[in-house]
Amino acid sequence: MIVLRPGTGTRAALSIAGLVALLAVWQACVQYHVVPPGLLPAPSELWPAWQSELSGGYWQQAVRDSLGHYCAGLAIGSVLGAALGLVCGAAPLADALTGGIVRLLRPIPGLAWVPFAILWFGLNNAGATFVIAISVFWINFYAAWGAVKSVDPELYEVAAAFGHGGVLARMRYVILPASCPGLLSGFRAGLGQGWMSVVAAELFGVPGIGARMMQASSLLATDIVVVYMITMAALYALTDFLFGFLRDRLLRWQG
Repeated sequence: MIVLRPGTGTRAALSIAGLVALLAVWQACVQYHVVPPGLLPAPSELWPAWQSELSGGYWQQAVRDSLGHYCAGLAIGSVLGAALGLVCGAAPLADALTGGIVRLLRPIPGLAWVPFAILWFGLNNAGATFVIAISVFWINFYAAWGAVKSVDPELYEVAAAFGHGGVLARMRYVILPASCPGLLSGFRAGLGQGWMSVVAAELFGVPGIGARMMQASSLLATDIVVVYMITMAALYALTDFLFGFLRDRLLRWQG
């Protein structure tokens, strides 16, 4: 059986064609009342809605607010998660001691921490940052832990032969370089998880994209809601592209 694999240019063209088809079907469903009026805005309504948000300064302010606690939560959760994952993966004693705690806390979603975020930090950016950090933490923890566990044991023997058998030396010369691809994969997955947590982090009134979406939904302004949904998708695409560019530069030594 011959499987045809489209080239890069063909894939891009097909992707654009699929998007255009989706928008056309979407527009037709709204225009010809396949979908009840008010439940879904037509694509043609989104540009005027975005212009209205832009001219009022709401869009710019919402993006700035969300980027503030998104970046802070992403940085805190990624660094702490990766660091603990590296330690638990490299030290069997630490892994054993934290095993029960990890199994207890890991299944709890970030949304469940919102009441504690309000109690501990109040209705401010610190609470939103906390929720995002919790959501990102576990992705990076398991990515780092798995990356360390997959390191070839023979590399430790080679490092010891060159006088790098100590714990810190093994971490510097073996674990960190060998785990780098896995760590970066965790960071990249955390980028998307962070954006998915933004709405949950802003449910309790913290200013940002999620809060603006909630305000618009309470007024049945579905066109505004979709504008901010697309905004989040665009911001994720941008951050993912930039991180992919950085990752390729950091991992050039692999090629």
